[in-house]
Amino acid sequence: MKTLLAAVLTLGLFASAASAQTASYEIMAPAAPGGGWDQTARAMQATLQDAKIAGDVQVVNVPGAGGTIGLAQFVSRAKGDASKLIVGGYVMVGAILTNNSPVTLDQITPIARLTGEYEAIVVPAASPIQTVDDLVAMLKKDAGAVSFAGGSAGGTDHITAGLIAKAAGLDPKTVNYIAFSGGGEALAAILGGQVTAGISGYGEFEGQVKAGTLRLLAVTSDAKLEGIDAPTLKESGLDVVIQNWRMVAAAPGISDEDKATVIADITKMVESAEWKDVLARNNWANTFLAGDAFKTELDANIASTKTILQDIGLVQK
Repeated sequence: MKTLLAAVLTLGLFASAASAQTASYEIMAPAAPGGGWDQTARAMQATLQDAKIAGDVQVVNVPGAGGTIGLAQFVSRAKGDASKLIVGGYVMVGAILTNNSPVTLDQITPIARLTGEYEAIVVPAASPIQTVDDLVAMLKKDAGAVSFAGGSAGGTDHITAGLIAKAAGLDPKTVNYIAFSGGGEALAAILGGQVTAGISGYGEFEGQVKAGTLRLLAVTSDAKLEGIDAPTLKESGLDVVIQNWRMVAAAPGISDEDKATVIADITKMVESAEWKDVLARNNWANTFLAGDAFKTELDANIASTKTILQDIGLVQK
């Protein structure tokens, strides 16, 4: 009897230990190490482990073509595997459209939007442009003479320039947009007066704005941002709101139960003290939106992005 009781207790302990085990994840960052998506994946890795939400979390990098190379690999290799995740963002939406990618975001399982950053429009401190009204007046006088510096063609910065032109009643195809491969190159061009204005996330310009070498004309949020002394484009008369968000998605073909489990784990992560520290440390805005609500927002973003990229001329109608 004692032997039987000991065996039952031992089995109970094993069952309890098994149920207490946390999940393991592999997160793909479809970009080279050091960029925003890589930073997001590694912040997730640290938080999921430190908050004891997951036991083992690995990050793999698959760079190229605005995330579409990694996305294609993820779709083909991770199907049905709930332990596989991929990070991405708004830039990927434009890259899929401009690269005419055969693999799209419809083929993965959206989990949540995590963070976001609004765009900022700046000019050199010595520029005669003092306000968005001044910039619009120059665009209306000769759009081709007004050059914008930003990131990759078809990315968030380029889309913002197109939306500004469209909101001002101009043909977005007339926008003189100069794409730079890195933020440092774009910043040098702006500071050197090689372009009229610059567009990027506020964080790219914060140091120079505070130092007085750049003038911040506006931000692309729907309301004024705390701690940033600048109007929104909407307050400046242009109906433009755009955010460069980052997301996490799961593999295609996972079960509804597995999807719910992943959403629950990511929700715990976002609500953890460790993640709040990550947001504060990186100056990331918490724009958490999960499950079906995120899927609805994502579909709307894809549709609106396709429209503006067609207007700019980067995607065929």
